[in-house]
Amino acid sequence: MNHPTIDLHCDLLAHMLKTPNPDPFERKGIGCSFPALAEGNVKLQVMAIFTATEKGSTALALRQSEIFASFLSKYPDDCTLVDDIYTLNQIATSSKLGMIAAIENASGFCEEDEALEIGFERLEQIITNTQRILYIGFTHHAENRFGGGNNSTAGLKEDGEKLLQYLNRRKIAVDFSHASDAMANDILNYLSEHQLDIPILASHSNYRTIFDHVRNLPDNLAQEIIKRGGLIGVNFLRAFVNNHDPNALYQHMNHGMKLGGANSICFGADYYGTDDHPDRSRAPFYFKAHANATCYPSILDQISEQISPDLVEDISYKNAMHYLNRIWG
Repeated sequence: MNHPTIDLHCDLLAHMLKTPNPDPFERKGIGCSFPALAEGNVKLQVMAIFTATEKGSTALALRQSEIFASFLSKYPDDCTLVDDIYTLNQIATSSKLGMIAAIENASGFCEEDEALEIGFERLEQIITNTQRILYIGFTHHAENRFGGGNNSTAGLKEDGEKLLQYLNRRKIAVDFSHASDAMANDILNYLSEHQLDIPILASHSNYRTIFDHVRNLPDNLAQEIIKRGGLIGVNFLRAFVNNHDPNALYQHMNHGMKLGGANSICFGADYYGTDDHPDRSRAPFYFKAHANATCYPSILDQISEQISPDLVEDISYKNAMHYLNRIWG
C-alpha cells in the first residue's frame, strides 16, 4: 500500500554533522537517506536539530540548521521546503521530498550558563536559517535548565515557563517525546492556567502500557495529547517498541486507537545514525522489517488488515496534514 506518508521525526541532520561532505543520498549509516525516503513514498519529513545537553551544543545546532538550508539550495529538484498551508497541500502529488525543521532539545539554542535572552536570539537565527520550525522539545534524556528529560523526575523549571511564554501564538508546537512525566504534566497545567496558544504533540513516542519504558507515554498523558488535538508519532526503535517482537509496533498503534487516537496517530520513526552509538547492547537498533524508510508501505499493508482504508490514510498522512493545516491556519 503506497499512500503518501508524513514522518514527524528523523535525525538525518545530526548524522550529517559526522561527515565532511554531507550527502543525504548516501544510504549507509542511516535509515532516512533521500533514496530510502523516496522509496517509502515519504512526502514530508520533519528533520530534527538534535544536540545533547553539553557545552558547545549551540554551535552544533546552528550547523545543523545550515545543513538543512544547504539541502534546499543544493538539491532543488529533489526536496522542497514545506512552511505554509499552500506548500503543505501540494505534497501528496509532489515528486519532491517535503522538508521542515524542528528542534529536539532546547539546549541546542541556549547553553546552560548563558542568559536566556541570548538563547532566544539564537533560536531566531535557527528559524531564519530553516525558515520555519514545527516543534521544540525542551529536553532530551537528561535534565536541563528548562526542565526534566525522560530519564529524570524534574518538572518544568522557571526557564521552561519563560520559553512557553515566548512560544505563545508563535505556531510552534511543544514536543513531549523526551519530557519527564512531571514536566509533561507541568507544561499541560501551565498552558491551561495561563491560557497559552501553543499546540502540542509527541513526535516520536510509543505507549508505556504496551512496553514499559520511560521514553513511552503513560496512558493519561497520551489521552491528554489526544484530547488537545495533538499528534503521536509511532517510534520504530526496538528499545521502545519491544526488544524481541516486531509485531509489537502494531500493538502500539492499536493501543493508541483504543485510547481515542484515531485522529492523532501518525509516524515518527526516529531514524538516526547508530554505527557509532556507544551502547552496542541495543544493536540491532531497529527490527529488520523497520530498518529504513522504505518500510512504510509494508507497515500500511499490515495495519490495513485490521482497520478501515480511511484510517490507514489518516495514519499515513492525513492526521498530520489536518494538524498542520489547523495550527498554521
